[in-house]
Amino acid sequence: MMKKIILAGGCFWGVEAYYKRLAGIVNTVVGYTDGETENPSYEAVCHASGHAEAVYIEYAEEKISLDKVLEHFFRIIDPTQSNRQGNDIGVQYRSGIYVFDQTDYDQALSFIETLQANYSRPIQTKVKFAKPFYPAEDYHQDYLDKNPGGYCHVNMHVAKQSELKEEYRVKNSS
Repeated sequence: MMKKIILAGGCFWGVEAYYKRLAGIVNTVVGYTDGETENPSYEAVCHASGHAEAVYIEYAEEKISLDKVLEHFFRIIDPTQSNRQGNDIGVQYRSGIYVFDQTDYDQALSFIETLQANYSRPIQTKVKFAKPFYPAEDYHQDYLDKNPGGYCHVNMHVAKQSELKEEYRVKNSS
């Protein structure tokens, strides 16, 4: 079954690049959500539109579960930070999980509640029902593929080889 979720984890370039490598992820789109205006531009988001940079993700539930999607999310962010990730600071870099139904909402809250035991500071990541999602400008889509040396706060190497799509696995040289 095809499922969808929106994740905000700081700069959307790295979050998208990380997720598109995972087996079971069918589609990713970077954009903006959870703000005050319709169809914001990147400039507006950087100047207090209230939106978060986010990634809309479609995934095949039979290949990757919601818990696994969330586990990956918490591998690549610091959920105890408020309005920042890495060197990116501002409300647009807050972390959030945006779901489309009550079951996923309850599951995400339960996941965070369990995860809190691993942190000495409170988890700041919010779980909300999805708000309108506005795709970012074309130059932001697949940004790190187009600009391999581009800035990214996400460690692309925390996924296990077995969790990656075949084309992203390291090939043995034998």
